[in-house]
Amino acid sequence: MTATATRVSQVDVVDPRVDPQPDGWAAFRARCLPPVWDYELLRREAWLAKNPPVLAVVREGERVVGALSVMVCRGWRAREFGPLSGGRLRPRWAEVYLPLLSGYPACVFDDGVDERAAVRQFEGALREYVGPGLLGVIYRAMNPELVPALEGRGRAAREIDPAAVLRNTYSTVDAWERELAPEVRRYLHQDVGTEAAFGRTDVDPHELAVLLNAHRARQDERAWAGGQRSRIGGLHMDTRSPVAPGYLDTLVRRSDVLTRTYRDDAGRLLGFATMIDHPAGCAVHHWAARPSAAGGRKGLYVDCYARCVAHMIAEGRPELTAGRAMLAEKTALGFGTRSLWSVAVPRPVLGR
Repeated sequence: MTATATRVSQVDVVDPRVDPQPDGWAAFRARCLPPVWDYELLRREAWLAKNPPVLAVVREGERVVGALSVMVCRGWRAREFGPLSGGRLRPRWAEVYLPLLSGYPACVFDDGVDERAAVRQFEGALREYVGPGLLGVIYRAMNPELVPALEGRGRAAREIDPAAVLRNTYSTVDAWERELAPEVRRYLHQDVGTEAAFGRTDVDPHELAVLLNAHRARQDERAWAGGQRSRIGGLHMDTRSPVAPGYLDTLVRRSDVLTRTYRDDAGRLLGFATMIDHPAGCAVHHWAARPSAAGGRKGLYVDCYARCVAHMIAEGRPELTAGRAMLAEKTALGFGTRSLWSVAVPRPVLGR
């Protein structure tokens, strides 16, 4: 630790379902974190999840200087949602992970924090919170700069599939489009009805959730067929929960979330996307579309991504990120990658 590093004085683990928003959380979230860390969104996610997230709040005195979002997992086949059951002796593991924004780390600190010490203190606090049944912690999808604070003796670190990132080096959207191959450009500007706005109240969250969860299920099936089950995190070892309408209802109403919908002439939903907008960068949060075999439009995602790129350029955002799935398709759209790592920590070395 350097002489100027911030010393962590306390780590509190709170349950968004039942605990009030921690003091100082709103100010920390506003300066450091995307909207998926909003406490009301965390509350809704926790009540509607098989493996509910808890929030670890890192403090220096009264000031919040770091946070970790943690799923407490009880099994890949768990069917009950909401409250955990089975007592403190029931075997569980924890995943420091943002299942609804997988290209971003679920571990964030202010500049100058002694991250290694904070991580060890967090692990001790989580061990006390979960109880003797805690088997260990998996830090999933971490940025490379966090790895030195996470790794150590008895800890296994490995690089995983990267996140897609398009850096804003364009003066106009036409400049971006000219770099695309002809077979990609032909899907731009499709003749289909589309609407987009921040803070939308005119969409049916149930309709969005049905389309989104079906889209995710198809992605998992393709990954299984391609032998990639360990790479994109789906299938039989998937710790994510279906995305609930109640969560989407809150998300799409936010003033920093742009929701775009596509519909055919009969008003049927063909696809939708949510994009987080922030001065530090834009992020394609959710994308889902009806398959062409079921009446969808082939390549509709190209039109959607072009509109996201146009927003990035018009607003002068430094980058557009787009998660970890469909990397080949995103590469064809000019995206590069940002490397991500996962670190597994078994119980015997937690806090060490």
